[in-house]
Amino acid sequence: MESIRAVRSREVYRNNWMRLREDDIRRPDGSPGIYAVVDKPAYALVIARDTGAAGDRFHLVEQFRYPLGLRRWEFPQGTAPDRPDLAAAELAARELREETGLAAESLTELGTLDVAPGMSSQRGRVFLATGLHEGPHEREHEEQDMTSAWFGRGEVEQMIRDGVITDAQSLAAWTLLLLHER
Repeated sequence: MESIRAVRSREVYRNNWMRLREDDIRRPDGSPGIYAVVDKPAYALVIARDTGAAGDRFHLVEQFRYPLGLRRWEFPQGTAPDRPDLAAAELAARELREETGLAAESLTELGTLDVAPGMSSQRGRVFLATGLHEGPHEREHEEQDMTSAWFGRGEVEQMIRDGVITDAQSLAAWTLLLLHER
């Protein structure tokens, strides 16, 4: 089956984290159209899991999400716009250390997520981090209001049920973890 194809593309906006483009398209039936696309670099999301003496627990970060006007709990995640060649596992390790101060002995890839495929080209890889060691975080300037904490499995699931965790990538990553555990 034939797909939609771009005829012409123009950049509408750009900053260090994203680019907005508008494409003139041709549909499979030959009719013209327009499509707006948000291009963002690939990201990594990390589920930091500790199964030590404190039981099965997970490390989350909380930060103010400006577009929502709310503070949100989520799994550590991010991009490296300055390093588009960075391997996904390296990006995951970098984000984990940067946001939480944790270093992992093992990173297991759980899957790939498309953020919003109807409007964005951004894709992400989800990793499970185990064998964790604590150290100082290395947060970026934009993350200065970030906090982080450990939560038991039951607490994470209750936060999801109560709408405390609403980040789509974190929810999808939790699903990948549950499938991985089967």
